Amino acid sequence: MSEQPPAAEHFDQWYSDMGGRSSGDGIKLRLLGLPDRVVSSSLLSWDGLAEVVEALGLRPGDRFLDLACGRGGYGMEIAARTGAELVGVDFSAEAIAQAVALAHRSGNDGAEFRVGDLAATGLPDASVDAVVCVDSIQFKPEVATFQEIHRVLVPGGRLALTTWEAADRSDERVPERIRAVEVRPALQQAGFVGIEVRDRPEWLSIERALWEEAVSLDPGGDPALRSFHDEGVRVLPWLDLSRRVLATATANR
Repeated sequence: MSEQPPAAEHFDQWYSDMGGRSSGDGIKLRLLGLPDRVVSSSLLSWDGLAEVVEALGLRPGDRFLDLACGRGGYGMEIAARTGAELVGVDFSAEAIAQAVALAHRSGNDGAEFRVGDLAATGLPDASVDAVVCVDSIQFKPEVATFQEIHRVLVPGGRLALTTWEAADRSDERVPERIRAVEVRPALQQAGFVGIEVRDRPEWLSIERALWEEAVSLDPGGDPALRSFHDEGVRVLPWLDLSRRVLATATANR
């Protein structure tokens, strides 16, 4: 039986348990090197974020999509650095509610957030100049997702995504959803050109340290900390069996 991705309701509860800020956020911020203003739902480091920003090539006035934006921290940081306009899409209504609240608190009222799916964003054709997708493509790695990204990009628009791929796709110790990720062929089938998929082993080292700290914690009665601890227990056995990658590509003209 194939592994089913978590439903939106699962993530609604996950974000609700965080209450906007999780007890594990401090650990993530410290090990990822993120400032407190970047409310992260993923595992992209400060240095990794700089690489993503450079790859997107955004200019003031451009519009970009943060796909599977979570609480919106990465997208708002990219917008602040580039002067580009942000639209964030996530299938968790609770994540979107928290992103809207964060944008309001931080003075990013021009950011737009909406509920949508990786393969059904609800955005018009050719409506964004760039797309960023951080640590989420594994939840729906079908070609349809990459086709949707291509559809919403203007011709020549840029994509930057971060994810994990199995070092050996036949190794059943790696979760099925990670083994299903094959970024390069999916991007090719969706019509992208100029595809680069680069290993980032230093990101994997940071994540290993993060999850090792997570599993050493006593979560007590904190549901967010329990989730953080339990995720570390699940991830550590297969983490070194994966490749951490940054993929960039251009929508074909």
